[in-house]
Amino acid sequence: MLCSIIKGTGSYIPEVLVKNTDFLTSEFYDSEGQKIESSPKEIIEKFHKITNISERRYVSKEYVTSDIAAFAAANCISSANIDKETIDYIIVAHNFGDVKNTDRKSDIVPSLASRVKYKLNIKNPATVAYDIIFGCPGWLQALIQANYYLKSGDAKRVLVIGAEVLSRVSDPHDRDSMLYSDGAGAVLLEAENCKNQKGVLAYSSYTYTDGLAYLLGMGRSYKKDYFPQLFLKMNGRKLYEFALTYVPTVVKECIDKAKLKFNQIKKILLHQANEKMDVAILQRLFALFSIKEIDLSIMPMTIDKLGNNSVATLPILLDLILKGQLENHKIEKGDNVVFASVGAGMNINAVAYRF
Repeated sequence: MLCSIIKGTGSYIPEVLVKNTDFLTSEFYDSEGQKIESSPKEIIEKFHKITNISERRYVSKEYVTSDIAAFAAANCISSANIDKETIDYIIVAHNFGDVKNTDRKSDIVPSLASRVKYKLNIKNPATVAYDIIFGCPGWLQALIQANYYLKSGDAKRVLVIGAEVLSRVSDPHDRDSMLYSDGAGAVLLEAENCKNQKGVLAYSSYTYTDGLAYLLGMGRSYKKDYFPQLFLKMNGRKLYEFALTYVPTVVKECIDKAKLKFNQIKKILLHQANEKMDVAILQRLFALFSIKEIDLSIMPMTIDKLGNNSVATLPILLDLILKGQLENHKIEKGDNVVFASVGAGMNINAVAYRF
């Protein structure tokens, strides 16, 4: 049978370091346009306590999303040690296109995938390039699509990229702006004949729109008459409740579909959205398997240093682990890993994978 195997990984972590203290001079407003009375210092301390984010990375002003997607892709192709002209599909997950630093306007024509193919100097016209917009779970959904191409026999190699520049779509007068960061990650998936099941084992994917579709969306700055462009906005409290209610059940369903027991899972790579929320999701997942004491070591975290970079969080996390760059975490041959994400749509997905 054909299996979808990860042959290489790559990532790009921007060089501009932004610490929490860099927000001490910020003016924060609420959704009603009223300036928040608490001092920036108090707001930052509360923010850190909830999210555990102490710093994040922003792209340099000369780069856009397709640039960093290409950087991560090149790193991945080098890691996989393959001829780039043999790639059948390039799928780029993002949500905002190329947003320039000057005007903050989104540019998505041509597709970012076509731009990445051009920047990689891939000449083969049979290398099909397209984008996917699926909120933060976009990279994982692209991986699910790649798995179908590979297992059908219609493709041999698929490059799956997640890239986002959230620093240019976040409202500097919204406390939530401290969550967001930039980055890109990629994997090269290859079809392989295998006697024993490995690679992608199972997946679960859902879109919840009934009363939930607009928990994440675009809106004006909380500071009136600030900047005419729309910014990313979210209903944080309801999103938190939504994630805790549905993510654990979707992850459990995926594990069950893969016919795995929970003690067979080596790592759970969860979208790096908010550490308090991720820990709460893990607690509920353990409870679904009737496990009373949770083991936090099963869930690697990068959010403290890298923030929430949307579709890029999972591939960056995976790349760091596989290349031995995340302390106290490693993945070895035979290990079962579960990927899971939640985001705008509202979308949730999970993939069980055996290395």
